Amino acid sequence: MRTASALVIAPVVIVLAWAGGVWFAALLAIAGACLAFEWCRLVYGADERPQLFVHSAGAVAGVLFAAAGQPLLGLGAAGVFWLLSVFLLIRRRPQTGAAWIGVGYVALPVLALYLVRSDANEGLGALIWLMVLVWSADTVAYVVGRMIGGPKLAPRVSPGKTWSGLGGAVLGGAVASGIAGHLLEVDSAFLLSLLGGILAVIAQCGDLFESHLKRRAGVKDSGKLIPGHGGIFDRVDGLVAVALAALMIGLIRGGEFAAIAGNLLNW
Repeated sequence: MRTASALVIAPVVIVLAWAGGVWFAALLAIAGACLAFEWCRLVYGADERPQLFVHSAGAVAGVLFAAAGQPLLGLGAAGVFWLLSVFLLIRRRPQTGAAWIGVGYVALPVLALYLVRSDANEGLGALIWLMVLVWSADTVAYVVGRMIGGPKLAPRVSPGKTWSGLGGAVLGGAVASGIAGHLLEVDSAFLLSLLGGILAVIAQCGDLFESHLKRRAGVKDSGKLIPGHGGIFDRVDGLVAVALAALMIGLIRGGEFAAIAGNLLNW
């Protein structure tokens, strides 16, 4: 079932990412709404409809405004719904500090992925690079962790993760990033490889963060949407964190939404 789900979903994601534009925006809007649902399930439980609406609206509105050629309005929309979520939290004291970052954590990553892909020249390459380095980091972390083992990285949060696995993640992310940089003929594949290693650590932090939320909620998976896999959050927890980091890096280096992809790839 796990393999069958991957064989169905992966080609759809790849085709829509390659198509870009409204097709990729639609995929991200749906993914954002699903992430919002799973986030609210983990953080608030089943009975929190106002927050579910706010989180979903923030994720969807951000992507749709960006797809309409207004990325600043997309960022502003996410911010407005974030403030609305905070207002609701002030009225009802949250049980976990993670609640305060909810809208940003589900809305900004999907917006970031759209902004990366929207670059007509380097967007597709930058998007593939981000996904490949995250998947490579996860895969090598698992293999190295199983082969070497050793001290646990965060036993209370994720008992299966080890420091050797984290080292494998850095190695996998750096190597995959360097190879991608060479194939994409960027200005400096070496520096891109270093960035890949750093983002691999961020991906592992995203994985641990979601594990913390699941452990606190007392559930094994974030959802049941993908047969054999669990929820969408289970599959993209590392990519969510990396997308946030990519958005910040891209904007800090250039300050323009249209230049995010190029700012990530060219050093």
